[in-house]
Amino acid sequence: MTETIVIIGAGQAGAQAVISLRAEGFSGPITLIGDEAYAPYQRPPLSKAYLMGTFERARLFLKPESFYADAGCTLIVNTAVTAVDRATKTVRLSDGRALSYSKLLIATGTRVRPIPCPGAGLSGIHSLRSIADVDGLQAVFRPGKKLVVIGGGFIGLEVAAVAAKHGLDVTVFEAMERVMARAVSTPISDFFAIAHRAAGVTLITSTGVDGFEGEGAVSGVRAGGKTYPADIVLVGIGVLPNVEIAAAAGLECKNGLVVDKYCATSDPAIFAAGDCTWHQGRGHGEDEGNWMRLESVQNAIDQAKHAAASMVGKPKPYNEVPWFWSDQYDLKLQIAGLAWPGDEIVVRGEPSARKFSVFHLRGGVLAAVEAVNMPADYLVGRKLIGEHAKVSAARLADTSIPIKNVVG
Repeated sequence: MTETIVIIGAGQAGAQAVISLRAEGFSGPITLIGDEAYAPYQRPPLSKAYLMGTFERARLFLKPESFYADAGCTLIVNTAVTAVDRATKTVRLSDGRALSYSKLLIATGTRVRPIPCPGAGLSGIHSLRSIADVDGLQAVFRPGKKLVVIGGGFIGLEVAAVAAKHGLDVTVFEAMERVMARAVSTPISDFFAIAHRAAGVTLITSTGVDGFEGEGAVSGVRAGGKTYPADIVLVGIGVLPNVEIAAAAGLECKNGLVVDKYCATSDPAIFAAGDCTWHQGRGHGEDEGNWMRLESVQNAIDQAKHAAASMVGKPKPYNEVPWFWSDQYDLKLQIAGLAWPGDEIVVRGEPSARKFSVFHLRGGVLAAVEAVNMPADYLVGRKLIGEHAKVSAARLADTSIPIKNVVG
């Protein structure tokens, strides 16, 4: 009997799974199901170049639509999966159809975390997750408009940077004491805060938002006992994993759908990949066995490759070095590895030059690198992290030693 693979989620992981399944020699039918109206596309440019208007929509798509038919993959868009029946190995769709599978890949990604504030339903309050979200923002981005961004993470600051370039009056609220606090070290946070303020952005940290004001449309944001005028609001306070279908099917879920090192769930016929997974992260000594959920292109691509290999009987443990990036103004932040509290931090270069790196050592082993406009530091650092290399803090800090020679 011919095996059939169904993939729920037409994002980066879903598209990569189709590519990898064929590369691994799977020749049976594949069905890829997405609830958006589009074939799989890249999300990272949405808050950067696509919002800026310098990246054409056609370039967002990961593959031409003809690729899926040519690969023997049935692409179903604008359709949600409403249930997974593990007993009959069937998925039910919002249009009433039922599809059978031999193996199932869940790559449902995440959705925007709603803000639990009075007035959150007013028009003019936006989030940014999809092409349609950006199209809605572009329609109202006008010089002189007052934009309030709630959340000083990657998405919030990337939108703030684009808005400042467009001539909007931008205010950013961050509930934590520094921007990007969950993702980067203090030196990186401090540097980007300075850069945003220099571009005219008002940054207000350690301040949560209490609510929104307006009659039908938002006109103000209440925060810290004051009301700030707003023509447009962008809420970027994180995302939630889409695991409801998996949980309803009885699969183990925590802060994501639980998978093992081979991207397998608690059901031997069901696998998962991407932002929705709760998986064992790559460890360093005492950190081995940490569980996490990563929201990154790297994780989506690499887990999809590993899931595809597992589905065709060629399992390989997932142990990749995580990497991330953010573009804000003329600053490219590239990160490899995962930093932890207690890491020894080494700054290489001078932040005032807008070219520097922050390295994280754990027991003398390189655990993470954050590089601003320093691609060589990032690439070398990523390689050394993968090798669990021991590096001298003094040599890392010494810019007279080429980065490629710091181990020695």
